[in-house]
Amino acid sequence: MHPLRLLSAVEQVALHLRRELARGHWVGSLPGAGALAAELGVNHKTVEEALRQLEKEGQLAGLGPGRKRRIVEPKGGAARPMRIALLEYDSATRSEGYVVELHHSLTACGHTAFFAEKCLFELGMDVARIARFVRQMEADAWVIGAGSREVLEWFSAQPAPAFALFGRREGLPIAGTGPDKVPAMIAATRSLIGFEHRRIILLAHRERRLPEPGRAERALLEELKAHGISVGAYNLPEWEETRDGLHKLLRSLFQITPPTALIIDEAPLFVAVQQFLAESGIRVPQQVSLVCTDADSTFEWCLPTIAHIHWDSAPVVRRIVRWATAVSRGRRDMKQTFTPAEFVAGGTVGPAP
Repeated sequence: MHPLRLLSAVEQVALHLRRELARGHWVGSLPGAGALAAELGVNHKTVEEALRQLEKEGQLAGLGPGRKRRIVEPKGGAARPMRIALLEYDSATRSEGYVVELHHSLTACGHTAFFAEKCLFELGMDVARIARFVRQMEADAWVIGAGSREVLEWFSAQPAPAFALFGRREGLPIAGTGPDKVPAMIAATRSLIGFEHRRIILLAHRERRLPEPGRAERALLEELKAHGISVGAYNLPEWEETRDGLHKLLRSLFQITPPTALIIDEAPLFVAVQQFLAESGIRVPQQVSLVCTDADSTFEWCLPTIAHIHWDSAPVVRRIVRWATAVSRGRRDMKQTFTPAEFVAGGTVGPAP
């Protein structure tokens, strides 16, 4: 779970202005920054920074110092409110800070954002089941969280606009965004190798392993090979994605030739692995080092500190809002973007035993 990110004063003002622009509150141009600051009861500098943000997004055009900003008329007609369904990977994702912020931002822009009645995990990531489910829902557009390659291929071929939030979207004709974890994964792998680790395992969800390893997973395997370490199924094992399946995998891994380092996909799985290790009397990092591929608010309370990959969710939310705005105005938006991610060293990484 990502920590809940509170909006700054600038972001709150920008969000308010976007909503009012979408509603047609102003025509032609905006009032000056001073008038807006007085109306909203905030600092003049805060309003200026918010207005510059809207200029970068293409919603406003500056006409020079001391002059009002012109409202950029949308191409393809006026915006129309949409019903946007959020199809998450699992139900726990709905409480993530960035998901809450996304829901709020889409609603503030005049859309009706709602969570689908079922999630991808409940639907078994099965394309046939998902297709039947989607056709029963009344939605103008879809945001799909962490979809598999097959699922995103299906959505990309449908008439309703769809957006891939994370997931295996590379090369598909679908809009998308998410963190670029490749540099962070390389940094994490090099950190482990620097501590003499050679038995490094990445526990990843099926969607990240099949039909072939994803970008970050390939980066790990290639980095290991570059340092003369043989790679194979041991480094990216198959497992049944249930509680019993996870424990069966961990028991087999630590039975004969135990790994000295585990890189674990997402915080819920990380917590489950931590609990297994504690129950088994396996010490971290003395016997095995741990890295999580995401941040989580609970990590702030942990000692030793948790080594993890961190990324800022704000650009991700803004990208989806821009896509929704474009689609609501009849424009085709298929752009895929990445936001930077970084490896954060922590006390769960130490020398190989």
